[in-house]
Amino acid sequence: MNRLGLTAALVEREAIRYTPAGVPIVGLKLSHQSVQREAGADRTIELEISAIAADRLALRMDRVSLGTELKLEGFLAPRRRNVKALVLHITDFELNAADRTE
Repeated sequence: MNRLGLTAALVEREAIRYTPAGVPIVGLKLSHQSVQREAGADRTIELEISAIAADRLALRMDRVSLGTELKLEGFLAPRRRNVKALVLHITDFELNAADRTE
């Protein structure tokens, strides 16, 4: 199964572009910080991850302010064919309760 749930802040957003079929796509950079328990010890996690949103999610994401905390769901896929770098393909998102200004 390839499903990912993540809480992260929106830190960068590219301009919306359109596929040849007319589907809107937006590239994003997300920042996540948390403390996770591993092998009986707390581990601080800080990471940035590239993501994309397509179709209606791209149009919604285009209205979200930078710095907004989001709850995201999606799947991981290679950035391009024959490239090992991964990107999160967002299938759903919502604003965290404190950031509900969308």
